[in-house]
Amino acid sequence: MSMNLAHYDNSAYDPGAGIAKRTLWYIVNALLFHSWLWPESRFKRAVLRAFGARVGDNVVIKPRVNIKYPWNLQLGDHVWLGEGVWIDSLAPVRIASNVCLSQEAYLLTGNHNYKDPAFGLVVEEIRIEDGVWIGARAMVCPGVHVRRNTVLTVGSVLHSDSVEGGIYRGNPAQLVRQRRIAQSKIAQG
Repeated sequence: MSMNLAHYDNSAYDPGAGIAKRTLWYIVNALLFHSWLWPESRFKRAVLRAFGARVGDNVVIKPRVNIKYPWNLQLGDHVWLGEGVWIDSLAPVRIASNVCLSQEAYLLTGNHNYKDPAFGLVVEEIRIEDGVWIGARAMVCPGVHVRRNTVLTVGSVLHSDSVEGGIYRGNPAQLVRQRRIAQSKIAQG
C-alpha cells in the first residue's frame, strides 16, 4: 500500500465560514495583513473583530502577518504579533494576554495523517497561556498547550505541551531550564 493523493477527501473539514466569507477574508488578509501596506494595528484589530476574532486591548499586529481563519482566533490583551507571523487557524487558536509571537513564528493547527493512504487532514487546537514568548521562526505544532511564561527559543519546534515557565530549545524542543522573571523596577517603586 502506498499513498494515493487522488483519494484525498477534505469534505469532512468545516472551516467555520462559507465560501463568500472565506474569499473576502483571503483578499483582506492579502491586502491588509500579509503586506507592508498598512502598519497600523488599531484598524487591523477592528477588521479581525469584524471577521469574528476575539481581540483584546492593545494588540500589536506588525506587517506581513498571515491569519488563516480569524473566526478561529482569540487574542488576549497586550499580545504582539511580529512581522511575518503565520497563524494557521484551521482549528481554534487561543492566545492569552501578554504573549509575544516574534518574527515569522508559526502556529500550525493542521497536519496530515501519514498512515492514511489518502493523506487525511488532522486539525487540533493550540492554546497559549499568559506571558509566553514564541521566538523568531519558532513553531508550535497542532494540539500543543503552551503553559504560562514559557519561552520557545529561536527556530525551535514545540511538538508537545510545555511546563509552566519552561525555556525550550531545538527540534524537537526540549526543556533546557526554568524561566526566572526579575522583579520589575516599576513594581518596586
